[in-house]
Amino acid sequence: MNTPRHYLQFKDFTREEYDYLFGRVRWIKDKFKRYEPYHPLFDRTLVMIFEKASTRTRLSFEAGMQQLGGSAIYLNTRDSQLGRGEPVEDAAQVISRMSDVVMIRTFEQDIIDRFAGNSRVPVINGLTNEYHPCQILADIFTFIEHRGSIQGRTVAWVGDANNMSYTWLQAAEVLDFKVRVSTPPGYAIDPARAGLAGGGHFELFDDPMEACRGADLVTTDVWTSMGYEAENDARMKAFADWCVDADMMAAANPGALFMHCLPAHRGEEVTAEVIDGPQSVVWDEAENRLHVQKALMEYLVLGKVES
Repeated sequence: MNTPRHYLQFKDFTREEYDYLFGRVRWIKDKFKRYEPYHPLFDRTLVMIFEKASTRTRLSFEAGMQQLGGSAIYLNTRDSQLGRGEPVEDAAQVISRMSDVVMIRTFEQDIIDRFAGNSRVPVINGLTNEYHPCQILADIFTFIEHRGSIQGRTVAWVGDANNMSYTWLQAAEVLDFKVRVSTPPGYAIDPARAGLAGGGHFELFDDPMEACRGADLVTTDVWTSMGYEAENDARMKAFADWCVDADMMAAANPGALFMHCLPAHRGEEVTAEVIDGPQSVVWDEAENRLHVQKALMEYLVLGKVES
């Protein structure tokens, strides 16, 4: 049996593999827009395991697998033996014998690492506390659609040191661009957590306005991610000056884009003027989860294909 290829962190793929993937995303998305059927994963099965709630992740993976000709099965840990204490390793052995690819959206990265270590089929990280590679895959493809290559560009991250920010750090190193990170005191990133080879692709800023100055993309996320609800009141106070507003966007380069992985809280991490304004591409970004994940599943299951 061949060892399956997994997608657990952004740095799991090389720049060359991403170049291939982005090309496939363009082709697959074009087929979708032309209403031309494309069923490379006919009779294949995706199992989706959710420990964290989801809208975009479930919809994009389930619809995506069906559009590729396969089927998707939804499992919630509350409704399966995983929620009753079955070891992750045992669940991986069973589930991977009955499916062709598995997506997991859970809490600790260790859970998905252990599952992948015992799986016969590819495993995809649909989100963990540490990383969110599928979202950044969609974000970067969206940037490419609107502005061309991201290589050499500057991304400003304003807000929390969360799974999105750490995945942006990995992406910058793999794809050769720069991330300017601004977080409130007490919420600083730990670059070691991203497992970077060096430090030449990111800068840290105390002032979010300075982080945005000259950026080609400004992006943020909610101030309180799932699992941190008990900290919400303290975070509302600490992050008050880290709301992406029109002044921050004006400090960025002319033509800079705004992104948010959603769901968004207007008036907290971003103003309505920005997220609903002309520089925002959040709806393209959300839709592109569907297309990048179709290309990702095709690649993990079939390898490189020629079309």
